[in-house]
Amino acid sequence: MPDFRAHCVPADREPRELRLSPEESHHLVIVNRAARGDTVVAFDGRGAEWICELTDDDRIHAVLKVRFAQRAKPLPFEMTLGQALPKGPHMDAIVRKATELGVARVVPLESDRTQVRLDDERSDKKVEKWQTAALEAAKQCGNAWLPEITPVQTAAAFMQSARGYDLKLIASLQPGAKTLKSVLATYHAAHGRAPGKVLWLVGPEGDFTPAEASLARSSGFEPVTLGPLVLRCETAAIYALSVLNHELQSA
Repeated sequence: MPDFRAHCVPADREPRELRLSPEESHHLVIVNRAARGDTVVAFDGRGAEWICELTDDDRIHAVLKVRFAQRAKPLPFEMTLGQALPKGPHMDAIVRKATELGVARVVPLESDRTQVRLDDERSDKKVEKWQTAALEAAKQCGNAWLPEITPVQTAAAFMQSARGYDLKLIASLQPGAKTLKSVLATYHAAHGRAPGKVLWLVGPEGDFTPAEASLARSSGFEPVTLGPLVLRCETAAIYALSVLNHELQSA
C-alpha cells in the first residue's frame, strides 16, 4: 500500500482530478512531505478510493490526477462503541484505536459518574476534534471507512433508545457477567449465524452505577466480563472491541 493517503469527497462520482482542501494539502505536502509524481490514495471515508498521482504539490491547493478507482470492502460485521466520557485526552485515543479496529460508530455518553460535563458548544467542538482524530487514524491504518461520531447524549437515554442491533453488550464488573465467547455461542445457537450488528457499552472511571447497570439489563444489554482485573476505561474499550473483532472475524 502506498505511504500517502488523503481524504477527499469529490463532487463527481467518477472524477479525473481531485483538489484537496487546505488542511489535507498541508498534511500531505508539509507534514508527510509528498512531492510531485508520488502515488497518493485518496478516500472519501465511505469506502471509495482513488489511486492518484500528485501533480501539484501546492501546500494549500494540492491536486491529484486519478489513475483508477477502487472500492474497499467493509467488514462483514458492524461494531458500535457506546463510550462514557473519560477524563483528560483519553477519548481522543479511544476514537483513534476504535477507528483502527474498524468500528462503524462511536457514541460519546454522559453517565452518572462521568466527570466531564459539556455544554452544547463544547460538545460540538469535542465531536469535531474526535472526527479529526478518526480521520488521522484512518489515514495511518489504511481504513477507507470513517466511523460516525454521534453527538454526546446521556447514557440512560441511549440505553433506552438503542435499536437495530443484533446484540447489545455492556462491559461489567458484576458477579454473573458472562464471557463474550459464551454470549456469542448462545446467539449463534439461537439464530444459526453470528451477529451482524453489535453494540458495546463501556463505562467511565468507576464504571456505571448499579441503577445504570440495571437499566441496561432491562433495555436488552447482556453483561459481559472483560476478565478478573479492573481495567481503565480506555483499556476496557479497546480490549472489548479487539476481542469482539477477533471473535466475529473467526465466526
